[in-house]
Amino acid sequence: MAEETNQNEINSIIVEIRAGTGGEESGLFARDLFRMYSKFGQSQGWGQKVLNSNISELGGFKEIIFELIGKNVFDIMKYEGGVHRVQRIPKTEKSGRIHTSTTTVAILPKPKKTETNINPVDLKITTYKASGPGGQYVNKTESAVRILHIPTGIVVTSQSERNQMQNKENAMAILAARVLEKTEKEQKSQITGVRKEQIGWAKRAEKMRTYNFPQDRITDHRIGKSWHDIESIMNGKMDGIVRSFKKFEQGQKQK
Repeated sequence: MAEETNQNEINSIIVEIRAGTGGEESGLFARDLFRMYSKFGQSQGWGQKVLNSNISELGGFKEIIFELIGKNVFDIMKYEGGVHRVQRIPKTEKSGRIHTSTTTVAILPKPKKTETNINPVDLKITTYKASGPGGQYVNKTESAVRILHIPTGIVVTSQSERNQMQNKENAMAILAARVLEKTEKEQKSQITGVRKEQIGWAKRAEKMRTYNFPQDRITDHRIGKSWHDIESIMNGKMDGIVRSFKKFEQGQKQK
């Protein structure tokens, strides 16, 4: 019970969204998920900060990592981690054929300073010039930051800010979350950690939720429940999904 209480009191998380299978369509859906979580966060009064992003040629996200800050944010968002599968006609599809793509989401609690002990001598920090899609918007200064945590081999990058110091701060926040996750995984002697457990290998079959646009339906395969009005949900109206998971969670505790 103590672990649950601590989770419920986590007020800052790092959300990682990455394109999986499906090429550009997967990146565009990653952008849609980011927008959904951003709008939901706004409705909850949460703060948000982008830590790193990698934009695709069509304006989607190959990867976007951001922080959400608000009361009980982890307790509300923890079930969003996993493989999200989308079925729809891509904007790039001229024949009107429905495509299936996947995007992965990982939800990591942001550790407090007292929870991590990262020694500066264990870090290899390099800088490079940030660039946008197709080589556009290339920075003339080396503002992007890459950090290697030598003991674990974890590598993180940040290029979302024009300021090198700010990018370093963002990268350190991502690194701290991943190091804490790895440490907890080893302490519990788990085969896979929370993050890898959530994102799997991003294959189409490894889905925890399906967004079927032609049928106007979102289905979560873990609890066997569906919701309609997909447009509203993608615009941040996630309250019904959150309530369903809270009800499911309460039912599990009573067993």
